Amino acid sequence: MAAPLIFVDVDGTLIPFKARHLQGVPAELGNPLLERLDPQDGPRLLALGGHLVWATTWMADANETLAPRLGLPPLPVVEWPDEDGDGRLHWKTVFLTRYAAGRPFVWLDDEITAADRRWVADHYPSPALLHRVEPSAGLTEADCTAVSRWIGALPD
Repeated sequence: MAAPLIFVDVDGTLIPFKARHLQGVPAELGNPLLERLDPQDGPRLLALGGHLVWATTWMADANETLAPRLGLPPLPVVEWPDEDGDGRLHWKTVFLTRYAAGRPFVWLDDEITAADRRWVADHYPSPALLHRVEPSAGLTEADCTAVSRWIGALPD
């Protein structure tokens, strides 16, 4: 089985809503939210062994602004459609399953709900992990451990 796609959100996932004070991370001039990025998130994400894809409204700006600060190479970017969805699911849910096109995938986001998980379980033919990141903390080592275990349990 091909390595899974790993869809990565930014706001609330890599940039938590609560400031985190990281030792050795210089203050960011310009956008103060960038100070909340943990440079260790890049290596943690790369170590997961999947194909990272930006799934964020930052779009291509994620490669320009965030990837260098995280030590990530330029990543593919999900280009969002103009459709808003039906309101029962997160607006990204159906589109990410279309983008994944039958491949296993992980979705890291702070806005995932039980309704999204149920819909994917009922409508997507391959394994999928919709992992909700706590938005006040952002991505943690525990999140990465959970994703790594899930990926490790996928059939070869």
